[in-house]
Order: sequence, then C-alpha cells, then structure tokens
Amino acid sequence: MTSGMDFSSPNMSDMALTRRRKAAMVVQMLIDDGATLSLDQLPETLQLALTDELGALRRVDKATVSAVAEEFTAELEAIGLTGSGTRDGAIVALADHLSPTLADQLRAQLDSVRNGDHWPIVVDLSVDRIIAIMCAESIEVCAVALSKLPFGKAAEVLSKTPGDRARRITYAMSQTENITPDAVRRIGAALAQDYGQQRDIAFDKAPVQRLGAILNSTATDTREDVLEGLGGTDPDFASDVRKAIFTFKDIASRVKPTDIPNCIRDVEGDVLITALAATLTGEEALANSAEFILGSLSQRMAGQLREDADERGRVKKTDAEKAMAAVTASIREKADAGVITLIDPDEADDEEDG
Repeated sequence: MTSGMDFSSPNMSDMALTRRRKAAMVVQMLIDDGATLSLDQLPETLQLALTDELGALRRVDKATVSAVAEEFTAELEAIGLTGSGTRDGAIVALADHLSPTLADQLRAQLDSVRNGDHWPIVVDLSVDRIIAIMCAESIEVCAVALSKLPFGKAAEVLSKTPGDRARRITYAMSQTENITPDAVRRIGAALAQDYGQQRDIAFDKAPVQRLGAILNSTATDTREDVLEGLGGTDPDFASDVRKAIFTFKDIASRVKPTDIPNCIRDVEGDVLITALAATLTGEEALANSAEFILGSLSQRMAGQLREDADERGRVKKTDAEKAMAAVTASIREKADAGVITLIDPDEADDEEDG
C-alpha cells in the first residue's frame, strides 16, 4: 500500500542539530501552536536563513522535539536580562529618555533612515503628535501615514481624530492601492522632517493655560476687561482662555457635589464664611455657586455655615475677592493633584444637547 508520506526523507534525529536548525524547530512548534511571531524584526539575512531551515525540516521524532523544547525552555529561564541587540534598537528604546537634541541626532543615525526610510521616526512619534499630523496634513498624506502605523496605534489615533476628518482619511485609504514605494518614502521623509524634530520651547504650558492661570488670580473687573479686549482681537483664543479659567462662578457647573467636602476641607473656616457671606446675596452666578456648596454638605454643617454667613453681614469687595480666590484655589489644587476631576464645559454642553 502506498501513502503520500516521504519515507525517503531523513529523520531529524539522525542529522546534526545546529543551533539554527533548533531555532527553526522552535519556530515551527510556535507556529503550530498558533503563536504570532514578529520575525520581521530580524535582519533579512536571518529571515532567509530561517526560511531555508524551515524548508529543510521533514520528520522529527517526539524525543528530539521534546529535547529541543526543553533546551529552549531552559535557556529562556536562564535569561535575566535582554537588550535590543542592535544600535538601532537601543536608539529607539532610549530616545524618549534622552535630551531632545541628542535624541534627534541619534534618530537620524538609524540604519533605516540612512537607507532612505524615515518611517520608523514617524511611527515612533507619540499619539498626540500623530494626531497633529492627521489634523494638519492633506487627507491623502494622512491616509498613507495611518497605513504605516501598527494596527493598535492606528486605531487609537483614528479614535482621537475629529469625526469628519477621520471618515475622509479612512475613505482615502482605499485610494492608496497604486501608490508607488518612492512616493511613500518621500512622504515619510517629509513628515519626519516636519514632526520628528523636537523643538526647544521656553514654556512647559500652552499660552491658553498660562494666561488662564494668571487670570484665575486676577481681580474680577480686571479679568473681564482683559477677556473683553482679547475677544475683540482674537475671539477663538479668548474663548479657549475662558474655558481654562476657573472662578467662583464656575463651581456649580464644573465641580461634582460629592467633591465639595474634600475641596473646602483645607479652606480656613473664617475665609469660607466670608466667601459665602459675599456671594449668597450677590449676583445670580455667584449665589448659585454658594448655594451649590451648601447643598453639597450635610444639613447640620450647611445650616451652621449659612447662619455664620448671615451674621458676617456685608463684606468689602477686596475681602470678598480674596475669600473667593482662596476657595477656588483649593479646588484647583485638588484638580491639579488628580484628587478630583473638574467637569469639562464642552462635554457638559454636549450632554445637554443630547
């Protein structure tokens, strides 16, 4: 009786098992087990050699397979530390931990970059940096860039890209089928040049955040005067600054009721009473925040604070400003420390619209 098996092929146990052949056997075992291997990280010469070894495999007896597997397992268990093994790998691993100038110099020395492929620099950019590409570059360029990203990173970038633009980019991906390798290389080089270089900056925070922090501590009249003038010059910037500002008026709309007790814990009792006395009978927005604070506390504590505020009577404007600033400063400190999370005004507007 004849079968399709090649009984003329030598048994692997009868052949010399080189390290390369053992590696091929381990790879075959992992493939058979359904594992996903990143063999593309190996130099192409090793990929070719591994392919040849896999092609040479025929029949291997169970004893040989078990011996190779045990040897491979023993080597893995004996490893205490692994490095990248290549200078390129070391550059990629260290780049985020080096000074921006040195990191840029080293990235330019990557073998792939020297050979004309700048995409590793682009792919290694942060998600926020790639989103900047998605929002600024042409739809076609964005489609190519998205196609070059690992699937997981591409999905994250797409989910954080504005909806209409994300839809246009994904549609444009269907038009990239016939793009030439040279065009892709040129796009990668241009993006690496424009976005891969870390620029030295004088300030850690954006202008909106810096101005917002300043106006948070500015007297109300001065703050409103500045914002009014800014609105006439740059309405969009003025709008962003208003969102970055957090004042006593914003407490009712941006602080969760359950966070109020924690927020006022560090405010001196007399200061809190002064702030409440100045606002409970003040303009509507201030009064709303004062009532919001009291409504978020226990009835006994709220009643005592309300009674003390009534006895405090009329408060001078300068004292009122200082007291309100102290309350809002305590809330901002808790938010900056991550103890509480302020409600985003844009998200609140979206929920109301929905």
